[in-house]
Amino acid sequence: MLSCYFTTIGFYFSSLISVLGIYVFLYGQLYLVLSGLEKALLIEARMKNIESLETALASQSFIQLGLLTGLPMVMEIGLEKGFLTALKDFVLMQLQFAAVFFTFSLGTKTHHFGRTIMYGGAKYIPTGRKVVVFHASFTENYRLYSRSHFVKGFELLLLLVVYDLFRRSYQSSMAYVLITYSVWFMTMTWLFAPFLFNPSGFEWDEIVDDWKGWNKWIKEKGGIGIQQNKSWQSWWNDEQAHLRRSGYGARLFEILLSIRFFLYQYGLVYHLDISQQSKNFLVYVLSWVVILAVFLTVKVKFIQVS
Repeated sequence: MLSCYFTTIGFYFSSLISVLGIYVFLYGQLYLVLSGLEKALLIEARMKNIESLETALASQSFIQLGLLTGLPMVMEIGLEKGFLTALKDFVLMQLQFAAVFFTFSLGTKTHHFGRTIMYGGAKYIPTGRKVVVFHASFTENYRLYSRSHFVKGFELLLLLVVYDLFRRSYQSSMAYVLITYSVWFMTMTWLFAPFLFNPSGFEWDEIVDDWKGWNKWIKEKGGIGIQQNKSWQSWWNDEQAHLRRSGYGARLFEILLSIRFFLYQYGLVYHLDISQQSKNFLVYVLSWVVILAVFLTVKVKFIQVS
């Protein structure tokens, strides 16, 4: 039954649950650090000379390396070709950035499987039959991986940075590293893997050409008959098509998921010096006024330039 589960829908479902677990964990940590609850718990533990947290993290950090997930492969190769060969193959895979590749593909599976569950439908992305070794432009990488990897990677990066900034006064750096290093690895992989595996991705001439092509793609007007690879507007309209064909339940769920971003604002506003330790709700309202003023200023400047 387990083999049947993992060779059908189980593999994708488990991937989705793994990534969702990371989001729940980081937002939970964000709530604990911004609310002051984590600080209170750790200070109380130190007063009672309790160090079980660091001990537990040190023991589980070995598992977080992903070594246990690679153990069945090592055992299989070991039984077939010998354990020395299995160890060599495992080390060679790490030198070939296999962990980076499969972590990045985890984000691809999670994004599209989750979107299909929420909104239904299926989509075929034509890749053509090109030569394997070719340089993909930044526009192509952005178009394919922006919503599935780059946006999520920046969100996780912001969560990690905010958590690090507010926990420094009471938590050791070692505890932070043991808690988050695997998430840091996944975040960096989602942000930089397409460029790492892209041939000639770091050549200056290619970078200049990619920058020019991306600017042209951004500024190009979309419309009927304009393909995604020609205009940012056409790509964006296609990316939002699932919302137009989805039901009210899926749209409501999308709104509820987006509410998580208010945790940033609500928590950070009351930790800024401008609030002067005030918990008055007017401080939160004032932050919205500032955001709207900045948004309108940028919009006016953009209209004037256009």
